[in-house]
Amino acid sequence: MANILPAKTKYRKVQKGRNRGMAKGGDKIAFGDFAIQALERGKCTSNQLEAARVAINRNFNRRGKVWMRVFPQKSVTKKPAETRMGKGKGAVEYWCAIIKPGTILFEVSGVPLSMAREAMRLADGKLPFQCRFVVREGVEIL
Repeated sequence: MANILPAKTKYRKVQKGRNRGMAKGGDKIAFGDFAIQALERGKCTSNQLEAARVAINRNFNRRGKVWMRVFPQKSVTKKPAETRMGKGKGAVEYWCAIIKPGTILFEVSGVPLSMAREAMRLADGKLPFQCRFVVREGVEIL
């Protein structure tokens, strides 16, 4: 499984920060007809996003198109086990995306509603927070 990470960043290690408020952008369906939207806040690792993407694509059987609307661009560091305090910040352990409530995570099109709903249900199971299935306005539900 390929690990999703940025090609280049200005700084390798970033501070933790806070995850407050609702999603300011990326909260509307922009590309596809169906999507999953985060209902809770949290961190989503690159492995979790990749697992969700693979689950959607496997369910579609090479049909339809998938857009991943979030990208893991925040590095999370960790110091080795049983290490004394001090001596600087640990090495980068993994990359994650910071998710706020209302963020659209994945969008799909070119498949029927029932297939899209099932694929998004499988993807939701791979993610560490609750999501809901949303349909773009004006889409014909067959």
